[in-house]
Amino acid sequence: MDSGTGMGMDGSHDSRWVSASATHREAVMTETARFVAVVEGADLATPVPSCPGWTLVDLIRHTGSVQRMFSGLLRQRVQERPLTRDTELDLPADDAGYPGWLTASSQVAARAFADTDPDAPMWVWGADPHARFWMRRMLFETLVHRVDAELAVGLRPVIDPALAADGVDEFLVNLPFAASFAPKTAHLRGQDETIRFRCTDRAGDWLIRLRPDGFELVPADAEATNPETTNSEATNLADATVEGAAADLLLLMYGRLDRTSDAFETSGDEDLLARWVANSEF
Repeated sequence: MDSGTGMGMDGSHDSRWVSASATHREAVMTETARFVAVVEGADLATPVPSCPGWTLVDLIRHTGSVQRMFSGLLRQRVQERPLTRDTELDLPADDAGYPGWLTASSQVAARAFADTDPDAPMWVWGADPHARFWMRRMLFETLVHRVDAELAVGLRPVIDPALAADGVDEFLVNLPFAASFAPKTAHLRGQDETIRFRCTDRAGDWLIRLRPDGFELVPADAEATNPETTNSEATNLADATVEGAAADLLLLMYGRLDRTSDAFETSGDEDLLARWVANSEF
């Protein structure tokens, strides 16, 4: 997987597990194709347990609409928060047309990607004010909902570990900026308590600090320069720790896998972990 063009919380490049914009653009197409392969021939009235109240057709409509909306933002190079989310969706005439419509939505995205410099300055709601933010965000919207579709039809999702680690990073980098649509994050306050998430199958280590005025993802370079975090006992310095495979950590972030699952090894303050999970919904 390509490395090197993602942004850290301080605006600097972090090449440890954040992949390149070209990888994000290609993966949107790949994940959409996998999504379409799942739903073609399926009963689109099938409920989606990981998205309560939705059926497969709702899941497809949401994912394709997000792709088209983000593509519109990219084409317009928006410089301030849009006043409306109205987007030309070109919805199919009946439910049977939705798998093909989702493919067409990814093609709309592909054309927007081809015409957009990933480094172009743009308004975003998250940490990285460049076009590449929307490309990366579109990828993980698509990937997570592909997983939802697979779960709905009884398939076991498989996620590339490098892509999953990138998704964990994308989630944690942007979560502090998500209060407008994730209001429960306002409850993630503390007295400098820390939570560490660590991959067991590849590079990936994130430290969250809960402060009286909010929470933050501690930049990796800041942690590395702290003598207390440069030894093999770094995990024990966090008040709570969750360790697991990158794909499982990604599903944990999005509420698709419970922290009590056998997929994870947890240690430290269980109440702190429970508070994080209850209030970090994206």
